[in-house]
Amino acid sequence: MGEAEEVPDPRIRTWGPVCQAVALLLGPYAEVVLHDPDTDRVLEIWNPMTTRRPGDPSMLGELDALDPSARDVYGPYEKLLVDGRRLSSVSAVLRDAQGRPSAVLCVNLDRTPLEQAAAVLSAFGAPTVQRPEPLFEEDWSERIQHIIGSHVRETGRPVERMTRQDRLAVLGRLDEARVFAVRRAAPVVAGALRVSRSTVYGLLAELRTPSAKD
Repeated sequence: MGEAEEVPDPRIRTWGPVCQAVALLLGPYAEVVLHDPDTDRVLEIWNPMTTRRPGDPSMLGELDALDPSARDVYGPYEKLLVDGRRLSSVSAVLRDAQGRPSAVLCVNLDRTPLEQAAAVLSAFGAPTVQRPEPLFEEDWSERIQHIIGSHVRETGRPVERMTRQDRLAVLGRLDEARVFAVRRAAPVVAGALRVSRSTVYGLLAELRTPSAKD
């Protein structure tokens, strides 16, 4: 007679499909571990990131020092691998029908791809040199866009939510940049600010009066 096949732990039969689903969804970037809280041993592991195997010590004592973020859920908290990779980890206590801890499910997500993507996006988003002003001296439409856009970024208010004081401030900066020395500039400014030409002319007149400057 052949040897009898080893019967899998009933907790693996119950929770294994859940663990496998998480591992498949997050691909090679997530390690999913099912622990036995009674023996403090690993029951099963999916996508292992280290040499740890079923039957190895779990070291679950670390959860005792953490505040649960919800009932029986801990994390996300940070872990480090020996190769320097940072992990975001979350652990959940799984209870049986009587409410006793039956298993502990841990998901360790490798943050390396996210950190690499963030570094690439930051490099694209941050200019490496100052804007070369001589290139834009004659491009008055570019100056209009730049001055209005700078004010929007500084105040956090888009053009459609600008106050009267915002428009006065923008027109003052445009006037200092001699944008209105160009005959066709006023209609372009009015369109960019989403106001009428008469509004632009009225605000400019107010800016240029001695009382306004005082």
